[in-house]
Amino acid sequence: MEHAPLVVVGAGQAGLATAHAANRRGVSPLVLEAADHVGGSWPHYYDSLTLFSPARFSALPGLPLPGDPDRYPLRDEIADYLRDYAGRLDADIRCGRRVEEVERSEEGFLLTTVDGFRVRAAAVVSATGGFSRPHRPALPGLEDFTGTVLHSAEYRSPASFGGRRVVVVGGGNSGVQITAELAGAARVSLATRRPVAWANQRPLGRDVHWWFVRGGLDAAPLRRVWERGPTLVNDDGRYRAAFASGNPDRREMFVRLEGDKVIWADGTVERVDTLLLATGYRPALDHLTPTGALDERGRPLHRGGVSTTVPGLGYVGLEFQRSFSSATLRGVGRDARRVLRRILA
Repeated sequence: MEHAPLVVVGAGQAGLATAHAANRRGVSPLVLEAADHVGGSWPHYYDSLTLFSPARFSALPGLPLPGDPDRYPLRDEIADYLRDYAGRLDADIRCGRRVEEVERSEEGFLLTTVDGFRVRAAAVVSATGGFSRPHRPALPGLEDFTGTVLHSAEYRSPASFGGRRVVVVGGGNSGVQITAELAGAARVSLATRRPVAWANQRPLGRDVHWWFVRGGLDAAPLRRVWERGPTLVNDDGRYRAAFASGNPDRREMFVRLEGDKVIWADGTVERVDTLLLATGYRPALDHLTPTGALDERGRPLHRGGVSTTVPGLGYVGLEFQRSFSSATLRGVGRDARRVLRRILA
């Protein structure tokens, strides 16, 4: 059986940043990735995905994104960047190795993959991130809806939506971006419980992320403050202009679904072809169940990414793990360094 000082579960942005942080500490980790490629979810996002943060604030430690640092990178640029980043690491990255179970042992941990590979490790970082499992909320009538239901994780482009009536659920950045794009081919409404919380993309001529980083808000341990606030949608004016045109429009969340129809809050009944759920993701941490690291709802018990119940276990890439930027390209490296200081001490 193989042994490793550190096993990192996941080779997306969080796992690669963790491997880099381990290298800085003189450790060459074993990285186990379920997919047949590195890069996590990035290669699978919708085709037109554009980051809301400039390239200078969208890179992992030690390797800036090439090109204009003030541009807003596209999905494929990030996927290519992560492949390049992985190739520069001193790490044993094994793709096609989905970790099925992590158990505690006398030597630390015993990890087993779905294909039967087993390895012992002194420490483990679960870096599957917070975007591994599409979240499908319990909307009234959803299970019996006879139209098409998609999660944003399954959406690629508006090519197949021509002439359709589409309702997008969820008022975050991705939901707004997808809604605006679909409006070029379909009749689209964005359904949210609260009005969209627009944020100026470039206040006083600088990107909002510059202000966050410069002011210390980006890295401040204010998780509870951010979680209580509204989801902000960064906009340079294009998206607000799109909604002002009438297609797309924003509507108060519907009351329920019946057959292929939506019953809106004002009592209007309307047939809908497609319901697209831009309702976010949840961490996929089932592999940690045997360790006692999760609560009754499957959520990790941790403080800043360090397990509070299992010594030697850490997390990187969870949304608001410690700060606003914890689940971002620019933030995972900071959290990885902090977590490894604790679990490799």
